Amino acid sequence: MCTIELSKRQQQILDIVRDQGPITGEHIADHLGLTRATLRPDLAILTMAGFLEARPRVGYFYAGKKSGQIFGDQLRKMLVREYKAVPINIAENTSVYDAIVMMFMEDVGSIFVVKEGGLLAGVVSRKDLLKVAIGNQDTREVPVTLAMTRMPNIVTVTGDDTVYDAAKKLIDYQIDSCPVVRPVDAAGRNLEVIGRFTKTTIAKVFVELGENREV
Repeated sequence: MCTIELSKRQQQILDIVRDQGPITGEHIADHLGLTRATLRPDLAILTMAGFLEARPRVGYFYAGKKSGQIFGDQLRKMLVREYKAVPINIAENTSVYDAIVMMFMEDVGSIFVVKEGGLLAGVVSRKDLLKVAIGNQDTREVPVTLAMTRMPNIVTVTGDDTVYDAAKKLIDYQIDSCPVVRPVDAAGRNLEVIGRFTKTTIAKVFVELGENREV
């Protein structure tokens, strides 16, 4: 690292990034009550001198951190509510046949079964529906509730969970998606479905982090 004498402002920038990085130039400017344009020369000097490193779509980080640490830190700052997709829901009285049709029309690996008020009742996967379809049963007559996984045996996430924690659940439980829920009572027994978090969501996050953008 280059041995140069830092100005007071440059030292402030370095302290902010060391404590809060990865952090964007815009957020650094907010901390100091300055504009991004005002800080641009200082950030350029600190980066060229080796004090800081910059990564598109991530921000500035202290050069003493490893890239893996930086990536993990960024994922832990991203919240599920910012990346959740629209949920694909069906009612409890839906037949297995109609669930199969919806699953292929929507091109998803699982569907959330909801009761009145959009409250989560269960999750049905392709494997669940396939078991019924090959069991010589009339899929038009079998309700989806007989094929689904019921509460409380469902892995869920909330909008306030981090992308890292949600992704870890998908891996740990070997599932394709999680319903994003919001408790509607103090006990947390009734959960409203407000979105879905999937492996496709994770792929989109990786693409976003890989896109070029000024930090």
